[in-house]
Amino acid sequence: MTTEATTEATTGAVRVFNRPPRHIPRRVVLIVVLLFFAVVFAMPLLWMISASLKPENEVLQSPPTFLPSEFQWGNYSQAGHGLLPFFLNSCKLAALNVGFLLLFASLAGYGFARLNFAFKNLAFALLLSTAMIPGIVYLVPQYMLFRQMGWIDTHYPLWVPNVLTPVFGTFLLRQAFRGVPIELEEAAKLDGASIFGTFWRIMLPQVKPALAAVGALTFMGSWNDLFGPLIFLNSTRLQTMPIALALFKGEYFTQTNLMMAAATLTILPPLLLFLLAQKYFVQGITMSGLKG
Repeated sequence: MTTEATTEATTGAVRVFNRPPRHIPRRVVLIVVLLFFAVVFAMPLLWMISASLKPENEVLQSPPTFLPSEFQWGNYSQAGHGLLPFFLNSCKLAALNVGFLLLFASLAGYGFARLNFAFKNLAFALLLSTAMIPGIVYLVPQYMLFRQMGWIDTHYPLWVPNVLTPVFGTFLLRQAFRGVPIELEEAAKLDGASIFGTFWRIMLPQVKPALAAVGALTFMGSWNDLFGPLIFLNSTRLQTMPIALALFKGEYFTQTNLMMAAATLTILPPLLLFLLAQKYFVQGITMSGLKG
């Protein structure tokens, strides 16, 4: 009886194993569709990289070719000549924006998530409501204020307002702090930790993915900012990479290969940052949405 039962169970297992899963065709179709859209969206980037390595006469030839007949690596050295000051300015502003915004947003997010004070919910609602005001509405008053303060043609307007009004960062980190078990905070208080000590040593390490997500978004926003430097900066020595790319286009408008090389150098830092921080970026966004 036991042998018959074992044989029947083995036969059933073999039938189940040999049966083709119904979800496989659907998954294959989904993968093919996603790969198709991935290639479509990546084509402009791939064409830009390919054009940056081509001789000038091959970039716009007809019929077009995807790979260059001869790789012109010298295009990057020629395009990068003179871009170093703009690159350093962009790095400086990105570092200031990321560092101070993470500090202020994490403090504000922890306060709204864990501390109890009067009108906390009202203050948070007012903070979120400011995100609905278009920046163009307060551009003129902001410019007049910065002119009175002597900040025009300095880097202050490009990072100080951003780090003092971290609406999105505060919201994202508040949600992340609310998802941390309260038992960790209570244990720290029982051990005699202060509020700031609990925040710095216990709570902040628990929301590293959210910090990475906010930092990556802030870096890309600062690096790709064209409007701010165009309005507040007059000196060429203070300009950033987007402005340098616009100036480069005006100087080398007939040399498409050099323009594509300069554009590739411009997008390389945020692209590498996103690829390296993609895991933490997704974790941070997911973690911040777990708690309402």
